[in-house]
Amino acid sequence: MDHVKLFTDTSLACSKLITGRYSTSFTLGIRTLDSALHLPVYAVYGFVRWADEIVDTFHAFDKATLLADFRRQTYEALDTGLSFNPVLHSFQHVVRQYGIDREFIEAFLHSMALDLEDQSYHPGLYSEYIYGSAEVVGLMCLRIFCDGDTALFERLREPARRLGSAFQKVNFLRDIRSDYEERGRVYFPGVVYQRFNDATKSEIEADIKADFEAAYVGIVQLPRSARLGVYLAYVYYLKLFYKIRKLPAARILGERVRVPDNTKLLLLLGSYFRYRLSRI
Repeated sequence: MDHVKLFTDTSLACSKLITGRYSTSFTLGIRTLDSALHLPVYAVYGFVRWADEIVDTFHAFDKATLLADFRRQTYEALDTGLSFNPVLHSFQHVVRQYGIDREFIEAFLHSMALDLEDQSYHPGLYSEYIYGSAEVVGLMCLRIFCDGDTALFERLREPARRLGSAFQKVNFLRDIRSDYEERGRVYFPGVVYQRFNDATKSEIEADIKADFEAAYVGIVQLPRSARLGVYLAYVYYLKLFYKIRKLPAARILGERVRVPDNTKLLLLLGSYFRYRLSRI
C-alpha cells in the first residue's frame, strides 16, 4: 500500500468533510462540477475556511499568533510538500498539482490579517481587501478549472475576479449588521453604519450589478467541466442580491436575508436544464 497516497487522500477527505459541515450551499455547487474537480476545490475551501475561522471565531485566543502560525505552517507545507495538518497538506497538494500562484495565497492571508485590526476602509484598502479575501479564491479555483491552459486562464482572469468581488460585496451587504455589531466592521468605504440609508444602499447595489454583468461573460467561456457549478453559484448569489435589492435599508439592518432551501433546489434544477440545453 502506498501510505503517502493514503495520507494525501485522507487529508483531501478531511477538506471535503469541512466543506460539508460549514457550507451546504458551497457543497451543492461543488457537486455539480465534474467529479475530477471535487477534491481539489474542497482543498481550496478547507484552507480558506480554516483561516477565516481563526479571525472570526476564536475570540478567547490570541488570533494574531494563531494566524501567524497558520501562515508559517502554510508556507512550510508549500516548501516541503508535507504537513501533518490535513487541511494544509491537501491544500499544498492541489497548489502544486495545478500551479496555483503563491501571490494569490499571500494576498488571501494579508486580507485575513486585516480583519484582526479595526480598519477604516478607504477605496484603495477596500479593493485590496476584496481582492485578497474573495477574488483570489476565484482565481485559485480558475487555475484548477483551466488545468494548465494558461491562455484560457488569462482570458478569464478578470471575469473571475469580478465574480468573486460580486459575491463578497453581497456578503458585506447581507451581513452589514452582524459585521458591525459582532466585529465592529463596516467594509463599504465612507459608509457610517448609523447613517446607512436607501441612497447609500442603491449606490452599493449599482456597483454589485456591474460586477455580476462582467462576471457572466466569463462563466459562459468556462470549460464545461466547471461551467454548471460556477453558474449555480452565480444564480444563487444573484437571487440573494435581488432579494436584498427589494428591501429598504432599514430591513437590511434588521434581518439577515436568506435564500430558502426549496428555492436553492429550484435554482439547481433551472441551472441544470439551461446547461443541458447549452444555454450557458
